Amino acid sequence: MTKGSTIIPALRYQDAPAMIEWLCKAFGFMRHAVYANDDGTIAHAQLVLGNGMIMLGSVNKDTPHSALIRQPDGPDWAETQSPYIAVENCDAVYATAKAAGATMVFDITDQDYGGRGFTCRDPEGHLWSVGSYDPWADH
Repeated sequence: MTKGSTIIPALRYQDAPAMIEWLCKAFGFMRHAVYANDDGTIAHAQLVLGNGMIMLGSVNKDTPHSALIRQPDGPDWAETQSPYIAVENCDAVYATAKAAGATMVFDITDQDYGGRGFTCRDPEGHLWSVGSYDPWADH
């Protein structure tokens, strides 16, 4: 990897071990590193998909950082961020995500700005947008 800036979304989950399994099944992520705590929660995990990565861990209310993070489990399911996964075959990922139990928020459709895409919630309510639109391509 070349030196430079890289943005890696970081998420917290109530049941991080189960969500690692789900993210791998639904979207095709692969485990890069998973560090479990003695109680079975996840201290830190890194999942990769192509040349992208997310980091995640278990919700831990005992850290200063955790006081700044909210989970999308309130009555309005509000989120403050939503990762986007750029894929070549959006229809295939849509099928695997739906089969894994993703809740479709915006069904798969051709986008006005190019590509196909959909938005779904994972089992803990985090929003994920998936599409074939490539933001790196010349437009």
